[in-house]
Formats: sequence, structure tokens, C-alpha cells
Amino acid sequence: MSASADAIVQRGIEAEDDPYRLTKDGVMEPPVGWRHSLKHLGPGLILSASIVGSGELIVTTTLGATVGFALLWMVIFSTFVKVAVQIELARWCISTGQPALTGYNKVGPHVGRLSWINLLWALMALSKVLQMGGVVGGVALAMSILLPLSGPPMGATSITIWTVIVAVGSIALLYSNKYSRIERGAGILVVIFSFITIGIALGLPFTPYAYSMDDIASGLSFAIPAGAVGAAIAMFGITGVGADELTFYTYWCIEKGYARHVGPNDGSEAWQRRAKGWISVMYKDAFLSWVIYTFGTIAFFIMGAAVLNPQGVVPQGNEMITALSRMYTDTLGQWAGTVFLLGAVVVLGSTLWAAVPSWSRMYVNLLAEMGVLEWRDTAARLRWIRIFTIALPLIWGAAYLFMRSPVLMVQIGGIATGIFLLAVVVAVWHLRRTETDPRLYGSGAFNALLVVSSIAIVLLGIYTGLSALKLV
Repeated sequence: MSASADAIVQRGIEAEDDPYRLTKDGVMEPPVGWRHSLKHLGPGLILSASIVGSGELIVTTTLGATVGFALLWMVIFSTFVKVAVQIELARWCISTGQPALTGYNKVGPHVGRLSWINLLWALMALSKVLQMGGVVGGVALAMSILLPLSGPPMGATSITIWTVIVAVGSIALLYSNKYSRIERGAGILVVIFSFITIGIALGLPFTPYAYSMDDIASGLSFAIPAGAVGAAIAMFGITGVGADELTFYTYWCIEKGYARHVGPNDGSEAWQRRAKGWISVMYKDAFLSWVIYTFGTIAFFIMGAAVLNPQGVVPQGNEMITALSRMYTDTLGQWAGTVFLLGAVVVLGSTLWAAVPSWSRMYVNLLAEMGVLEWRDTAARLRWIRIFTIALPLIWGAAYLFMRSPVLMVQIGGIATGIFLLAVVVAVWHLRRTETDPRLYGSGAFNALLVVSSIAIVLLGIYTGLSALKLV
């Protein structure tokens, strides 16, 4: 067979197995119960890998260092309140086989081919260049301290070289964009940093930086200290499921096969049964990821509050990594500094591992809505995704080398994410009303939680916007 014929056959196979194409051939009965569902979980691991990274290691720890235990309640609230919106968007996605930006584009009014929500998404994506640049910079800083190249660890030459290595390495590892590889890598990274971080946080009571139950209780008093509003808002936007994670979770639910196994909606009772079954699997996946990133977030916050705050150490600029390493060296000894740096590479690297393929898919989806390509053209979609897989790490790395302030860069992205959450809530309710089959709606308790979550996100989103405009 000729090379061109091989390529045609390969494209045919890809199209046949394309999770974004709903056919009767892809239908599969859903598993029942946790034991049978475990092998079908996975999108939440990618979500957790993204979440327990820049937000937790940088923003949450910095917040704990700034205000002590006072905002512990906000950490818990931030991770919990957005889950219902995440699930509702994924419910629509699984029942229709469509990814988030396709749904966003159905909410008018439009400017040209794009809805106002997708235009707002594009603005958020620009701010996220800074946030992801901060993540690339964090990995490069940790590697430069571990193994300086051509100069001192904090010197421009070594940091620049490591930034290039991190960007190029991300491209090499993720270029294939195979779902199975992305899920497996995310799972390994999540297990490593979860055990390390939670273990150290639980071990703090046996060190000179012990915290008490009174400290924990003081952090649950539902108050925001003066001067901490901006940091709290950034944390709400970036910790837990942010607007970007809410959005890209839909792509991974589809690529795991949930929508394909449900099949096209023929209105039958069998379709309804399959849809409810696979949505139930998604519930389990979302719950597992919530447990992982909630405990990871609390652990980072407690370390910042218990170790850094009493010493007046607040991570800033390129000294972020060395300041954060104090959480480990001050509790376990100097040897733990190396362990922390390796941990920082794993934690921030996990964010890159999840973010590069996730953002690549979202950018390509936006181009499809603009008419640049046909989203269901499997070969064209993969080609464009790989183009962004190459471009994004290079752009993010360049952004860091230009700005060189990881904490500020990540906080800017967090504020933009908080504002965009407003638009996501509008889209979720629109799609629920116009496209989600009413037979698939959640229980009364879930619907009540969805209302509460939506109101909380809207109020905090409005406050975020007014704060950004210096109106409050």
C-alpha cells in the first residue's frame, strides 16, 4: 500500500474512533457502582493535575503566608462551590457530544461568528498567557536552583536556559496528544504530589511550626482580614475548579468516551438509561478529583500559614521558590530543600502537563467556531492541536522571561478567571434550558446546590470585576 493510501486509511480509522462523533457503533452500557466504574474514571485526574499546581503552590501558599489561618474557610468554599457548575456543564457535554466552547457560542448576542462569551474567553486566554508563563517560570526556577547552568542559580543565563528546556520538553512529551498518555501522566503526578504535600502538612504539629485546633477554628470564622481582599479574590478564581478547568473538563469527558458510549440521542428509553449511567460515572470522577484537589489546597494553605506567616516570609518575584522552600527546610532541615524543589517541579509540571493539551483543544475549538476549520474533521483538528502544542509552551516561556514575576503573573490569571466564571454560569443555565434533555436533570438536592453555587459565583465575580476596576 502506498504512503498516501496508508494516510487515507489512518484518517479513516481516526474518524471512526473519533470521540467527538456520536455513532451507534460507539454505544456501550454504563458500569454500575464504584468498583466497576474505576477503570472509566480519568478526566478528573487531568483536572486535578491542573488545579493542584499554580493555584495551590503559588497563590494559596502565598495567601496563607500573608494572612495566616484567617481565610481557611475561603479555601474550602472555593474548592466546593464551583463543582455543581462543573458537573452541569459536563452533563450537557456528555448528552450532546459537544465541547464547551461550542456551547458557549450558542449564547447570544454575537459579534460576527463569535458569541460574547467566547470573546470574553479570548480575553481571559490572553491573561492566562501570564499565568502559564508563571508556571513555566516556576519550574525553570526550581530546576535552575537544583542544577544551575552557565552561572549562578538565580542568574538570568541559567534561568533562561532552563525556561527553554522546560518549554521544549513540554512540547516533546505532549506532541502526540494521546488521551491515554495524558491521563496516565496526570495520574502519576497527582499521586506523587498528593502524598508528599498532605504528608508534610499533617506532620507539621510535630515540628517547631506546629498549629493547633484553635488555629484551624479561627480560619473558619467567615471573615476576610483588611488588606487581603485582592489575594482572596485571586484565590477564589484560581483554586478549585477555575473557569478554564470548568471549560476543558468537557473535552476530557468526551475524549474518555463518555459521550460516545451514550450515543446519539434518538429519544429512546435506552438512550436515557445510558446517558444517566455515564453521567453517574462522571459524578464519581468529579467527586474523586474534588477530594484530591481540596486536600491538596488545604495542605498548601496550612503550610503557608503555619510556617511562612509567623516569620513574615511572603513569596514574591523570582524569590518565590526559595521563599516557598522555607516551608520544608524550616520544618525538616536543609536536606528537605532538595526534596521541595523536586516536589515543585512535579507540582508545577503537572499543571503544564494538563494545561498544554487542554488549552490547545480550547484554542482549536475557538478557531472552529470562527470557521477556520471543521471541528469534526479529525485530521484537521489533530493537526491544529499539535500546532498549538508547539506554540503555547514557547509563548508562555517568552512571557515569563519578559515579566519574571511568577506570583504576580499567576494572580493576574486568577483574577481574570474569577471574572470569566460569570460568563460560564450564564452559559451553563442557557444550555441546561435549551439543550439538556430534562430527563437527565440532577436531583432536587443537586439542583439546589447548583443554584447556590451559581449565586455565589455571580456575586464574587461581580465583586472581582468591580475590584479590578477600582470601584470597591
